[in-house]
Amino acid sequence: MEAKGLFNVARKEFIDHLTSRGFIIILALFLIISASGMHEGINRYNQQLDTYKEQISQIKEVEGIEPGYMPEKPSIMLVFMFMSSYIMMLGAILAIAMGFDLLSKEKETRSLKSLLSCPVFRDEIINGKALGGTLALVFAMGTSLFISLAILLIFSIVPSMNELATILVFGIVSIVFLLAYFAIALMMSTVSGDSGSALLCTLVIFFILGSLLPIVGSTVASMVTGDPPEPPAVEIQHETNESEGPISKGVGEEEMRQYQEELKAWSEKRRPITEAFNIISPNMNYQKISFLISNPQIYSAVYEQSTPTSGSMTIAFGGEAAPGLQEVLGKVWKNILALISFSVVFFAIAYIKFMRMDIR
Repeated sequence: MEAKGLFNVARKEFIDHLTSRGFIIILALFLIISASGMHEGINRYNQQLDTYKEQISQIKEVEGIEPGYMPEKPSIMLVFMFMSSYIMMLGAILAIAMGFDLLSKEKETRSLKSLLSCPVFRDEIINGKALGGTLALVFAMGTSLFISLAILLIFSIVPSMNELATILVFGIVSIVFLLAYFAIALMMSTVSGDSGSALLCTLVIFFILGSLLPIVGSTVASMVTGDPPEPPAVEIQHETNESEGPISKGVGEEEMRQYQEELKAWSEKRRPITEAFNIISPNMNYQKISFLISNPQIYSAVYEQSTPTSGSMTIAFGGEAAPGLQEVLGKVWKNILALISFSVVFFAIAYIKFMRMDIR
């Protein structure tokens, strides 16, 4: 493999992507909806900021309050939580649209044979196509982040240096997520005989990994662990005097403590099962990573994804300091490694298949 041939193929593929009508349409739709999500997130951020200012003003009026109970100022990273949901859907579709016909189209038009007749090696073709697609995804994600920062500045929200670093990490993780589905589409484009079959198989894999697999994991966990423990019932005492009506009797501390221990044990037993399924789902990995990155005020000591759209987690506010970026990354390094593994494994399959392909 020579660098000149690799870069020539990558440059051609990058230009083809940027001038493709399908790429432009999906990218424009992605940017518009992401901007709409940013606007919604900014409104939510401003609401929390007003609440924070109101709490601070109330605290200043009270003398002798302990510093540990000071409210936490909201971070602008909350805004990107809304953006991540659109990346997980439209971004994945954009990555699939870029990769499903990279090689199948060449086989259908029989241009692959003429391409190999040029002074270019096979590995330069497959690597160049992958590199060109990667650069196009970086361009799409970079454009989205640039527009997001511009919207923040329009609303007079200036990120700090730490927040800019977190936004950069958010963008890198988003690109890694998009590369996972791009690699899957490239692999199917290599093994399939035509673009239609490649697209259909890639969408089926997208549905299985993104939606069906977490549901299966939750179902298996429910079959193994059973139903969650029932909370202690609240007793109702009826007085003989009808004017006073029924009086509720609170739950005792011992009963509540026992219930919490049972619920914790049930969650601890359930978590490894759901995590085993979620770790092989790019969507669930990205959802966990982006959630923790975009919510620095939420410290997830426990994160258990029981359904594709909801999870149970331990949240600490107030007295607990929000974790830093390094601490958050330390909690999700397995998920980041899983996303990277998706890209590596599926690209390796595409690479081996293409190098052994009989082209006549």
